[in-house]
Amino acid sequence: MLSTWTRGLKMDRLAPGFRRLLGRRASAAGGLPNFLVIGAQKSGTSSLHRYLIGHPGILQPKRKEVHFFDFQYHHGLSWYQQHFAASSPPHSLTFEASPYYIFHPHAARRIRQVIPHAKFIVLLRNPVDRAYSHYRHEVKLKYESLPFEEALEREQERTGGEIERMLRDDGYRSISHQHFSYLARGRYVEQLAQWFNYFDREQFLIIRSDDFFANTGREFRRIADFVGLPPWEPAEFVRHGTVCHERMDPATRRRLVDYFAPHNRGLGELLNMQLGWDE
Repeated sequence: MLSTWTRGLKMDRLAPGFRRLLGRRASAAGGLPNFLVIGAQKSGTSSLHRYLIGHPGILQPKRKEVHFFDFQYHHGLSWYQQHFAASSPPHSLTFEASPYYIFHPHAARRIRQVIPHAKFIVLLRNPVDRAYSHYRHEVKLKYESLPFEEALEREQERTGGEIERMLRDDGYRSISHQHFSYLARGRYVEQLAQWFNYFDREQFLIIRSDDFFANTGREFRRIADFVGLPPWEPAEFVRHGTVCHERMDPATRRRLVDYFAPHNRGLGELLNMQLGWDE
């Protein structure tokens, strides 16, 4: 079930472009995040970011989504380092949360070259609900003008060949891949299988969004423990980000449940998790 992202892995040597990037880096120490929230989009990353930046052991990055490993890689490592504190008090950590990373075909490889020992937090939402929330988000941003069902039907037409072009051209930014990938982004097993080719499974903490919002205190404590933060939590876990209250057509939901079922089974086997998304 692996996608074309896994073609051409070369873990034994660095790309020439990265060697040039290393030559421009400001320093060997400091200015890089300890952990990353890599996705998935519309799965609760905005809420998690807000809770984390309130933690007294966190040095807040300049912004939530730095997008270095997907859009801004051409700026070089010194540009990235400027988004984080150059030096930190003892036991302080820093991070960023760019939810496109999990889906971007170059992100895992680039992160492996820059911060190979980073830890990763992944929030995974029921892909049916994620797809509809993603669609409503694109309508709000005025990228999307099609009805939801038509947008799903035309996804392959709109995004076909984009990953191949991104792999051929390291600097190519695909609007279609980013904005119209309602189904593809929910095939989490393909994405995580690619990441597991670059990093040890122990570097990831993967949480269902359902669990994160149903028992936020418990899951936030798991996250803090995973990245090495002392116990702490805000006075109240207020949910952030846009919540879609418009209901999906039941027939469309049924078709999406059927579509994602084999991908969810593969993900459950990969992670040894009970996902409960097939209803």
